[in-house]
Amino acid sequence: MLEPSSQPQDYLTSLTKPPPAPPPTKPNRFPSLISSRPALRVTSEFDSDSRVFFHKVSCKLFDDLAKLKLSFVNSVKREISEPLLALTSKHLSIHYDPEEQNALIKSSFDVGPKLHFKAAHDVKAKLGEVAMIANLADPGYAVELSSPVPYVGLPKATIRFPTGEVTLEEKEEEEEVPRKLLINGILKGPILNGVGAAHYTDEELKLRYSYKDGALSFIPCISLPSNAVSFAFKRRFTLSDKLSYWYNFDSNGWSAVYKHTFDRDFKFKAGYDSEVRLGWASLWVGEENGKARTAPMKMKVQFMLQVPQDDIKSSALMFRVKKR
Repeated sequence: MLEPSSQPQDYLTSLTKPPPAPPPTKPNRFPSLISSRPALRVTSEFDSDSRVFFHKVSCKLFDDLAKLKLSFVNSVKREISEPLLALTSKHLSIHYDPEEQNALIKSSFDVGPKLHFKAAHDVKAKLGEVAMIANLADPGYAVELSSPVPYVGLPKATIRFPTGEVTLEEKEEEEEVPRKLLINGILKGPILNGVGAAHYTDEELKLRYSYKDGALSFIPCISLPSNAVSFAFKRRFTLSDKLSYWYNFDSNGWSAVYKHTFDRDFKFKAGYDSEVRLGWASLWVGEENGKARTAPMKMKVQFMLQVPQDDIKSSALMFRVKKR
């Protein structure tokens, strides 16, 4: 017969419990930023008209704190040109051109809750610009002061409000003529069930009215003092069919575009431009304004047929392919 153990009960319980787990160690963030291998993303695009390839290689660095991108053009003769190296982050971006041996540096950050600073500098030209943007208490109101570097004259001032913006800027036309103050601005608001807009730039006023409902859009426009008049007309027949028409009264030039959407990734467009006397038709495989990564097989394709009115024999079929 076994005798009962003389050890206390707490001692026996401690023998059956697993040993305590060691305290968790904090990961060393710095080595992970160096040793982790970034994932490369390669995008290639071919244009049959210029017969060149556009390549872009990008990757994210430092746990997505920055992005490195290399882009260049490759001809059918395997000649590389227009290289561009860019390093971008939330507050700083550097674009370097190896052929020009020049860099463009941009920076932006918040100085306070409602104050934002941004700057740009061209290393080779030794020119830049600094700007300070202040957001006021009411939403939609802001004041921006910007000045070139080296400093020349008064800073450029822009006042933004919900219905537009006004810009005051000094401009020097000739050395002997004193600098004058230019006022440019945009003003827009609801008028007659539509939206009216006035653009004043370089002493030219452009008045534009836009009416739009579920099936019809009408956009007349007049420029002063040139009195140039034009209008655009858009008609949607179904959810898939749409016709756009533009006419210029001064030159009697006009253009028309018909668009048929099969679904999100297939679109057909055809049009004519009287100024260049050219008819064309194009077919998009992949969303026209979307990215290649959202298209089927991560590839966008555009086929375009151009037919000159004066010389039909010189018609050309072109295509563009963008693969990611």
